[in-house]
Amino acid sequence: MATLSDVMTQLVDFHVQLSATPRGARLGRMLAVEQLRSWGLPLEEPAQIVAELAVNAVTHGRVPGRDFGLTLSVTPGVLLIEVTDPRGDRVPRIHDAGRGLVLVAAFADRWGVREGPAPRKAVWAEVCLGARVAGVRDPARLDA
Repeated sequence: MATLSDVMTQLVDFHVQLSATPRGARLGRMLAVEQLRSWGLPLEEPAQIVAELAVNAVTHGRVPGRDFGLTLSVTPGVLLIEVTDPRGDRVPRIHDAGRGLVLVAAFADRWGVREGPAPRKAVWAEVCLGARVAGVRDPARLDA
């Protein structure tokens, strides 16, 4: 099993295309958890972020016959979670109905949306790893 120090020096990536179905969203979460576990990274908060973004891609970003993408990238101190879908015309907002993005905002240190190659968009979230690996959340975020 890779340790955090191995991951930090390797700058690793994981990418998968999944069917835009509830089964695809569940599979994305399971694959992300296994990948994070193999990298020796925290599981709980990133898994919840992946689950919420994948469900949103399937629910709000679905186009029949088109997949959604899940990418995990690790750079020094940061895990980037990115979910792409083919509905670039539907930009999510935290005030939309549902609690998914509220949870993403609570668990991520930063999140946002960017345009992908037309017609796609990517919803991304960053999780700072230093404090979480040590088992402590960033105290500056407790007031947020």
